[in-house]
Amino acid sequence: MRVGFVITNLAGGGAEKAVLNIAAGLAARGHRCEVILLENVVVYAPPAELRLHALGPPGRAASKGWLGKRIAVHRLAQRHSELAREAPFDLLVSTLPFADEVALRARLPRHWCRIANTLSAEVARLGETRPRKSARRLARYRRLYEGRTLIAVSQGVAADLRGAIGLQRARIEAIPNPFDRDALRALAAEPAALPPRPYVVHVGRFSAQKRHDVLLDAFAGVDERYRLVLLADVTPALISLIAARGLTERVQIAGFQANPYPWIAGAELLVLSSDHEGLPNAIIEALLVGVPVVSTDCPSGPREILGAALPECLVPPGDAAALQAAMSRALAKPPEVSRVDLRRYESPRVVTEYERLAGEPR
Repeated sequence: MRVGFVITNLAGGGAEKAVLNIAAGLAARGHRCEVILLENVVVYAPPAELRLHALGPPGRAASKGWLGKRIAVHRLAQRHSELAREAPFDLLVSTLPFADEVALRARLPRHWCRIANTLSAEVARLGETRPRKSARRLARYRRLYEGRTLIAVSQGVAADLRGAIGLQRARIEAIPNPFDRDALRALAAEPAALPPRPYVVHVGRFSAQKRHDVLLDAFAGVDERYRLVLLADVTPALISLIAARGLTERVQIAGFQANPYPWIAGAELLVLSSDHEGLPNAIIEALLVGVPVVSTDCPSGPREILGAALPECLVPPGDAAALQAAMSRALAKPPEVSRVDLRRYESPRVVTEYERLAGEPR
């Protein structure tokens, strides 16, 4: 089979990493896999077995405005036409709204949009300060995705698309991100300049969704023996948040790590403090390398992963006191991560689902 993935770039986010993992899993089964980038920005190096196509000059971000979208549509349609002359694609998958819109406008055949976040939570957050923009965003998502073929990365995302977003005619398949336990543990064993132990780790870019403010408020009440390591880029705003809480000596901003797994494996605890997610990769990755997790019970993903086995590791979003209490409990008596059933996230199972979509009649 020939499978193509359309994404904006490989700049280092969880969605981009998941796409590479899916493509690598398909390639390992003998399928021809290709990744098409709308802008030539590469931080994550793709596996050698994947064929990479970048539609713009190196390092230059694509404009996301009216004209930029149309340029991207033209380039994508042209490149797809060139590639399809070799052999037709059995499946084309785009990820994240900009790439989804460009791929839909380019009228790609056998195309699925992969939805990697809980869209209604994003709309609701926007509505707190900019209600008109929030209404436009909801209308855009309905216009973009109604009647389409969609892959939701969790059952929660699928339910959100049908319910809060209100998609009545879309076909929605819930297929999670794939994970390879052995590969993760091998990466976790690689050398890295880790901080002195013991420490708590948080993985995620600095953005409103990730709620670093709540994380820092909670961590301020944790035993002072522990440090907090943030795998996020250094920004003045993040530095200011840390300083305002008197935590400069206890918090390290380690920056983006191409291989975060030694940092995760070396931690006593991984914490997720988000207001919303799609399927938080970091929770699954931590559990696979044997590290306990405490997370907000945000939409969506954390409860699907932890709820059946470790409900005590979930706390309400935005509640710093509850997060601090859960962190302190987990550090004093680590929960048994082996109780969590992660079989649904195993790479072979996920790859089989993509093979099923690619094998559907034309």
